[in-house]
Amino acid sequence: MALPKIGNLAPVFTLNDQNGKKVSLKDFRGKKNVVVYFYPKAMTPGCTVQACGIRDYKKEFAKVKTEVLALSPDPFERLKRFEDKQELNFTLLSDEDHKIADKYGSWGPKQFMGKKYDGILRQTFIIDKDGRLVHIMNKVKTKSHHDDVLEFIKENL
Repeated sequence: MALPKIGNLAPVFTLNDQNGKKVSLKDFRGKKNVVVYFYPKAMTPGCTVQACGIRDYKKEFAKVKTEVLALSPDPFERLKRFEDKQELNFTLLSDEDHKIADKYGSWGPKQFMGKKYDGILRQTFIIDKDGRLVHIMNKVKTKSHHDDVLEFIKENL
């Protein structure tokens, strides 16, 4: 699946969060910038490092009027356990059928220990207050993700 085009409206979606509540990308239009990031699986080492970085920067993201939405193919019950275990303070969304990942070009071929399979590609999409896609991060470093995203937003939005 192809990546959405920079400058276009970001593909909209409505998914269940970690509490089973529906969250729509449209809810933020005209109000906040939105960071949509895709990660493979809750409670794995890299995904935990990435999520905890976002958690620790919650106030910094609020200062630049930015909401963070993290999407994975995990069921919302697993996301709730992830939130509780890591004391996460942002929205985790369940994309079990990976339809939204498909829309964003974030589902595709991967390789791990010589095995090839399809799965979530760790990518981040930055969307402005008008709902337009302004940046795509294809090479996400879990340890510095929060810094990299915040730096882009401060310099460009």
